[in-house]
Amino acid sequence: MPDELLERLRRFKSDAFPRYEETFRGLVDHGQQPTTLFIGCSDSRLVPYLLTGAGPGELFLVRNVGALVPPWDRSRGYHGTAAAIEFAVLNLNVRHIVVCGHSHCGAMRALYDDVPADAPNLRDWLDLAREAALPVQVTPEALRRTEQRAVVLQLERLMDYPMVRARVEDGRIALHGWHYVIEDGEVHVFDVKSGGFIPASQSAHSGTGPYTMHDTGALFNEIDDAFAPR
Repeated sequence: MPDELLERLRRFKSDAFPRYEETFRGLVDHGQQPTTLFIGCSDSRLVPYLLTGAGPGELFLVRNVGALVPPWDRSRGYHGTAAAIEFAVLNLNVRHIVVCGHSHCGAMRALYDDVPADAPNLRDWLDLAREAALPVQVTPEALRRTEQRAVVLQLERLMDYPMVRARVEDGRIALHGWHYVIEDGEVHVFDVKSGGFIPASQSAHSGTGPYTMHDTGALFNEIDDAFAPR
């Protein structure tokens, strides 16, 4: 049986690497200096470099189920995502943090389904998004709103990280909430003033986060009548 992964590694070395060799050597000689921390879902359909047009060394990537951010206070134990946020902010001095969810997210759907008994880590992990779930019938529109609400929830949780909050408040870091609609090829960006997501093709900005200078009330209308149980 052909080893497809081996063939891909060989093609990278022979075809792709020569085009970026000078870039990689510069990144080795001078170190990485990414401007953006990208926190995205692990879903294989979400490809950050395609979405952003970024090249090697431009994005510091964190991928996990649901694009979730654990609490900074370590109440959930040690976690690689929290460590990556601290490293990106304190060591790499990123200027942007993106939280990117997407349509048809299995993690968000799982908030409404039973998680297998032999997946206790997944069950506990999904609790980080539980507040985003709606007490309504599960419909495509309800799932879309859950996906978007989960993004905003993570932006709010990022503001509990002292090093993030300090840099957001003094303008050194900007937070961006994104929801990628896979079938449309469109990223919808969160606008804190309207409390909703706007297609990037129609937006005047690349997304905003929950800042302390804005109203601290609910960012979303929690229940639309159209979603109420019948």
